[in-house]
Amino acid sequence: MRKLATVLAAGVLLLAGAVGVLRSTSAQALENGVARTPPMGWNSWNTFGCNINETLIRQMADAIVNSGMRDLGYQYVVVDDCWFNPNRDSAGNLQGDPSRFPSGMKALGDYLHSRNLKFGIYQVPVDKTCAQYFNSYPGATGSQGHEAQDARQFAAWGVDYLKYDWCSPNGTINDQVATFAKMRDALAATGRPIVYSINPNSIHAKTGPQRNWGDVANMWRTTEDITNAWDTGQTNGYPMGIQNIVNVTVPLAGYAAPGRFNDPDMLEVGRGGMNDTEMRSHFALWAIMASPLIAGNDIRSQSSATATILKNQNLIAINQDTLGLQATQVSNDGTRRVLAKRLANGDVAVALFNQGGSTTTVSTTAAAIGKSGSSFTLRDAWTNTTSTTSGTISASVPAHGTVVYRVSGGGTSTPSTPPSSSSTLVSAASGRCLDVPNSNTANGTQPVIWDCNGGANQRWTVSGQTLQSLGKCLDAPTGATAGAKAQLWDCNGGTNQQWTLNSDGTVRGVASGLCLDVDHNLTANGTVVLLWTCTAAANQRWTRTG
Repeated sequence: MRKLATVLAAGVLLLAGAVGVLRSTSAQALENGVARTPPMGWNSWNTFGCNINETLIRQMADAIVNSGMRDLGYQYVVVDDCWFNPNRDSAGNLQGDPSRFPSGMKALGDYLHSRNLKFGIYQVPVDKTCAQYFNSYPGATGSQGHEAQDARQFAAWGVDYLKYDWCSPNGTINDQVATFAKMRDALAATGRPIVYSINPNSIHAKTGPQRNWGDVANMWRTTEDITNAWDTGQTNGYPMGIQNIVNVTVPLAGYAAPGRFNDPDMLEVGRGGMNDTEMRSHFALWAIMASPLIAGNDIRSQSSATATILKNQNLIAINQDTLGLQATQVSNDGTRRVLAKRLANGDVAVALFNQGGSTTTVSTTAAAIGKSGSSFTLRDAWTNTTSTTSGTISASVPAHGTVVYRVSGGGTSTPSTPPSSSSTLVSAASGRCLDVPNSNTANGTQPVIWDCNGGANQRWTVSGQTLQSLGKCLDAPTGATAGAKAQLWDCNGGTNQQWTLNSDGTVRGVASGLCLDVDHNLTANGTVVLLWTCTAAANQRWTRTG
């Protein structure tokens, strides 16, 4: 939910919220049978905030049907905050606000189901919803202490989708996991298939990127709240622009799979604030990142340009591909970024993304995206035109634009630039894992070795030539010499964040020529990892596992 920046600045810095996740065990997938592809639908918050009622929701449902969006996959109509009666009834049950939803929430659900749509609703795991927390709506009707009761109520109303928003500065990440799991289990106990969407980031330390939440929920927010702007300059703070969200979410590709998806927040398409190129880029990037496509505009009055974007069948098909894979990064030089998403029929979707301020050519090759052969067909997702190539995939892309091709033909191969894969890096000298201490993602954090435990802070994703953990890149300081520390830093496409994983087990920096080295060949937990002249000694050899 939306928050006041001043309150956020005062309350969000809770580094203690990350402590404790370091030694957590690896996540197991939530298998509740829903969200086998990214959920699609509409949510009331971006345009209407608290100004909602049952007439509005019904009108929006009708517009989704009449516009043809329902038949393209937009199913879930999600009623966000401010639907509550500020008081529970005498038995402690939730109630709809009698002035806003006089027919009741079950009647609303029945209406949505009659239009072959699905019913989504908002709640929080703490005592107050976001609007209540910021005193813009009365009451304290969160699910804290009422998880099983509220889950049964939702099921009785015919709810198909629950958005569950932390909206509190309190609690460690382990507290969040345990609390979110209460509602997960309560929903399962109802026997009704309900998509479970969580946001662990609201006015809280940004725990979204710090673990794979697929054991807890079907989708989880990766960042702070989106706003109607291309770039807000935020690494992961309120509010987030489109490009800022992409920077955080791309490294998390390994977490996505059928039934569990990274959620970079609702779409801002059709709400002004960005030009048409940026709106198209926004939608294309969400589509190729296997993100939920939850519209947030007023569909009743949307322009033809907005409808063209939201109803792009080529991009929807890429997003809804049954493999459920998120695109991985093939290359990024800081301006030209290439993402590739493998599809169920053997095709590969490729996004050529220009992050710069002027038109430029963005290129890759069929081999780099995992295709073999000498003849390929490229279908442009925007124009629906086709062309052929012997291997080069290239386009002139306007500032902030994204060209998407669906590449067919040829066979599959091992990409010359491997797709991202998450694994641990185990030191040959000690048998301990390369570890981000205390899951601290502050720029300059120096990795250490620690007993291997499967935690997210010991998972390293190879994306292009970068090594990424917790949404940050392994970085050699500019001009590094032997003895300089290895460190985490915001990913920026620089050669000092590029590494080669060599056949002898060493990990060599492209810019520095130095290797990852366990300090003085020590083997104790907490020994720092730095950069040193490559010798291939045991304390410079690493094995990728699982």
